[in-house]
Amino acid sequence: MRKVFFASGATAVVTMGGAGAWAAMADDVTTDASAAPSGAPSGGPGGGAGGPGNQTITEDFFGLTTDGKRIDDLFTIHSTKVATAPVIAAANAFLAGLTDDQKTSTQFTIHSTEWRLWSNIDSHERQGVSLADLSDDQKALGTALLKAALSADGLETTEKIRKINQAAGEAIGNTNSFNEDAYYWTVMGTPSATELWGFQFDGHHLVINYFVLGSQVVMSPCFWGSEPTSMEIDGETVTVCHEEVVASLAFINSLTADQQAVAIESTTKSNESMKAGAFSDNTVQEYTGLKGSKLTAAQRKKLLGIVEAFVGRAKADTAKVRMSEVAQHISDTYVTWADGIADDSAFYVRIHSPVVWVEVDCQAPGPLAGAYGATQGSGATQKHVHSIIRTPNGNDYGRELLRQHYLTSPHHR
Repeated sequence: MRKVFFASGATAVVTMGGAGAWAAMADDVTTDASAAPSGAPSGGPGGGAGGPGNQTITEDFFGLTTDGKRIDDLFTIHSTKVATAPVIAAANAFLAGLTDDQKTSTQFTIHSTEWRLWSNIDSHERQGVSLADLSDDQKALGTALLKAALSADGLETTEKIRKINQAAGEAIGNTNSFNEDAYYWTVMGTPSATELWGFQFDGHHLVINYFVLGSQVVMSPCFWGSEPTSMEIDGETVTVCHEEVVASLAFINSLTADQQAVAIESTTKSNESMKAGAFSDNTVQEYTGLKGSKLTAAQRKKLLGIVEAFVGRAKADTAKVRMSEVAQHISDTYVTWADGIADDSAFYVRIHSPVVWVEVDCQAPGPLAGAYGATQGSGATQKHVHSIIRTPNGNDYGRELLRQHYLTSPHHR
């Protein structure tokens, strides 16, 4: 291991090109890094450093790639006509509603390591201010921020994940670890119509990273999951993470037998198959499976339907821009599947293109298994789902837009 100091300022960035600009903006803390060259990924498929037992940052941010090299010119600074004024106003109102101490704990610089310190596991030590630390009025301001950033479906999904987390915690008698308030807010930068900023909402089975530059929004990585995925709460059946499961099965069953033979890499899956979860920002994964160019128009539509289950959790204008970007690369999109294709099958699917990465992973029962009569580790099930959406080639957390902004904006020269 070697010690690396990530620069805290960006004044030198304009004198650098390519990897130099990335290194200067990496992260504004001192941390350990791997022996791989700074700014380049290490390890093979899976991302190297991630996993519940080893949740640390061990290298500079580089982004998901197929071969350790980023594809240039995929993301540019431009007007998208997305209305970001409401989310800016909501973020400023949220910050204004915090006490001075809470604000100090919550607000970080735009290129802070905090962006990368998210995790979906319950025991992860988080930064920021938790819902448990907020008054009802402050919680309402946080909800208003989510409402400004997310669609009705997106907001409902966040609320259901938290609701099930609370009920499942009650069912197993452990609300200290599993409850609806163990979710944390952080804000990076200062909400602005012209400068870069963003926020993170982070907790068990729920992580939202939301970056803003003018009218451009990058909402990734976002993690959505639940255990169980359906539960009766106060006489009502609450179901979550169902859309991505249904969309995935609809796609795989639209394929011919020959197409399925290419897409399905295994008829079984491990209890946990996700490759680019928490602390796997630099996953190196070659394209595998069935290529989008081999699909019919109807099959392509179903493939896009899987991505839309995630993208549709953002506001409609943001989602429209993102789906257009994804559709432009549909011919270069690959789909990989593992395990069964029946309606109740546990399965794993990965959608991978130059601009989007989606994983839906039906996992084995975990620490909340007792809430639905299961045995921990007893085999993958649709009752425990982890799913994620990312932006490959360096634009998770809006990092490629951040790099271009510092390189081109006169006030950063």
